[in-house]
Order: sequence, then C-alpha cells, then structure tokens
Amino acid sequence: MKDLFEKIYRDKGPLGKWASHAEGYFVFPKLEGQISNRMKFQGKDVITWSINDYLGLANHPEIRKVDAEAGKQYGSAYPMGARMMSGHTSLHEQLQDELAEFVNKEASYLLNFGYQGMVSTIDALVTKHDVIVYDVDAHACIIDGVRLHMGKRFTYKHNDIESIEKNLERATKMAEHTGGGILVITEGVFGMRGEQGRLKEIVALKKDYNFRLLVDDAHGFGTLGKTGAGAGEEQGVQDDIDVYFATFAKSMAGTGAFIAADKEIIDYLKYNLRSQMFAKSLQMQLVVGALKRLDMLRTMPELKESLWTIVNALQSGLKERGFDIGTTQSCVTPVFLQGSVPEAMALVRDLRENHGIFCSIVVYPVVPKGVILLRMIPTATHTLEDVEETLIAFSSIRQRLENGTYKRLSAAVFAD
Repeated sequence: MKDLFEKIYRDKGPLGKWASHAEGYFVFPKLEGQISNRMKFQGKDVITWSINDYLGLANHPEIRKVDAEAGKQYGSAYPMGARMMSGHTSLHEQLQDELAEFVNKEASYLLNFGYQGMVSTIDALVTKHDVIVYDVDAHACIIDGVRLHMGKRFTYKHNDIESIEKNLERATKMAEHTGGGILVITEGVFGMRGEQGRLKEIVALKKDYNFRLLVDDAHGFGTLGKTGAGAGEEQGVQDDIDVYFATFAKSMAGTGAFIAADKEIIDYLKYNLRSQMFAKSLQMQLVVGALKRLDMLRTMPELKESLWTIVNALQSGLKERGFDIGTTQSCVTPVFLQGSVPEAMALVRDLRENHGIFCSIVVYPVVPKGVILLRMIPTATHTLEDVEETLIAFSSIRQRLENGTYKRLSAAVFAD
C-alpha cells in the first residue's frame, strides 16, 4: 500500500511545478494600496487590470462611508448563527427583495459566497435521477457542483448549440429511463474569454426539450443590459432563466452572492441549500454595504457608462493594433499570444517591471499548451491615459515575444 502523500512528493501538479519560480510574483502576488486603477506591486506603481471592481465601487467615498458606519454599528459578528436558527434579519429580507426586483424575478435568496453558493445550488436542484447538461468551459464552481451529482451528466462544446442539442437528446433518453429531469447550466459571461453564453438560443431549445436553465452571471450582473440586470436582460431572455445566480464580488465590490427565481423555487432552495443551512449568516456589515451598492447600481447609470467607455477604448485599440482578443462580448478583455510558460513569465515580468502594467497571466492547463492569455478587467476607475499607456506596452512586449527575446531570457533562467 502506498503512502497517501506519495503523489504530493512526486508530482506537484501542472501549476505547482512552477512554484519555485512563480510564487509571490506570478501567483499569489501582493497588490497593495487602495483598490483602484493604479496600485503598488513590489513597491512600484502599476496600472492594475486584474481587479474585478467593474463599476469602481470598492473605494467610492459613499461606499467607504456606509461600510465604516455599518461596521461601527454592528461589528463583524452580528448576526450570529445560521439564518434558519438565529442569523436572520429584516435587512437580509430587504436586500433579497431588492435584488429580486432588480433582476426581474419573484424572489431571491442570499448566499455567503459565490463559489460555495453555486456548488450548493446545483446539489440542491438535482437528485441522482436527474441529468445535468453543462458547458465544457464552465467556471470551476460549476464543475465542482456537478462533481457532487450522483446522476448522469453531459458536457457540451463551448457555446455550441448543435452540441447542446445533441446532449439534450442524450439527456432526454436518460431522464426518461430514470424518471428524472434535466438541468442545463451555462454562464451569462465566461470570465476567462469574455464571451456571453448563448442564452437566447438555449432558451429557444425549450420548445423542443423539457429542461430547466441555471445561469451563472457573475460577470454580467451590473455590466450588461439596459439597467445592469445582466446577460439575460442584454439578450432579452431574463424571464426564461429558471434560476439566476450572481455574486457581489464583481460589480458590487463586496462579499456574498444571491440566487433568484420564482418564489416557490426559492422557498425550496432556502430549505435545502446545505451551505446556507449549516453556515453562519452573511454578516450585517456586508448586507448593509450590499444594499448601498445595489442602490448605486440602480441610480447611477453613469458608472456603467464610464466602464464601457474604457472597455470600448481598450478593446478597439487592441484590435486596431492587430491583437487577438478572441470573441469577447463583455468587459472581460483577453489577449491571446503564442509562447511557452517560461516565455510567459519573462513577458509578464517585462510588463510589470519596465512598463508598469499589471494584468493576470493564464497558461496551461487553463488554456492549451503554447497559448499565453493575458486577461484584463477594465473598470470605471481607469482612464483613457491608462488605456493608451497599456496599448504602447503591449505593442512592445509582442515585438519582444516574436523576436525571441523572451525565449532567450527564459532559457537562461531555466537552464538548470
């Protein structure tokens, strides 16, 4: 019999094997200073394109004031206990009612965390007799939720309607055999590449197939749609989303999440979501802060307008310079380059040290081998000067990647 930890000593994993070179700089970096378009990294000022503060609320003076006052009034512990037992308040109910109205649903329910909440929502919605059909590029929280499912599940090719339909046919036959139902899961916006989920086309399949639709709209909530209600509003199918999910960690610049649906569905979920039934309630300071943030989403459309001014300038500028930004249909701005993991490290170090640009680097196994993905998140706090400075920097690093500079630099570093 093997030692349980033998695999840990032998294989650190596809990312872990780079830890000695990457940790503290490429992974687990420390951005310091107030959350903004410019922060400090290892003592140097950098333009930050890695913060999901889409609407610039994290350090808005009105937000800071409300957060501080709520902390002073309630502290960081109240209410104590799970909501079903002793952690329920009228402000929790108020926030749920306002969120439901904002996303045009009958009811909503608060979740302590987005990742945990999505895992638990999937677990509560299906039994071993049901079948799940989900996008192969779904976020890790969806993948982990599906892993808990004791029944059958099928993945479909990313945003591929023909593949969805083929898997719905398979799921229908399986569900008819087991006596269960079908849950389709997709995202409003895929956070790595920025594409919107094809919600309109998926909803249209309901004419021919009997399924329910769960949408994770973490990146669409607050950024898409006329009122900011998300990808469903943007595509005109919000009413056809059976269970709508979004997090406070992006546009709301906070902690927590929510699900929204018909009242009967929410009533069922709040009594069956294990991650909420057996966890401490979302603390009051965060609830009060979320109410203020939601109010600003409703009453200050200029925040979203400022965001999209930056998004359009950045994305159009990159395309004009011949960069591949994929098929993004959202604020998420990916830049695809070709190179090895060591070359990617050299490239990003150049960006940060010599150009003062901080953006996230994504490599294998998140993307295929040989692909370097630089993922940028524009926000309402960025300026057109930030955009121009970044475009100049990106033109420079592309040239150095193509002429082999980073290959030579990385060869010297990894010679051992």
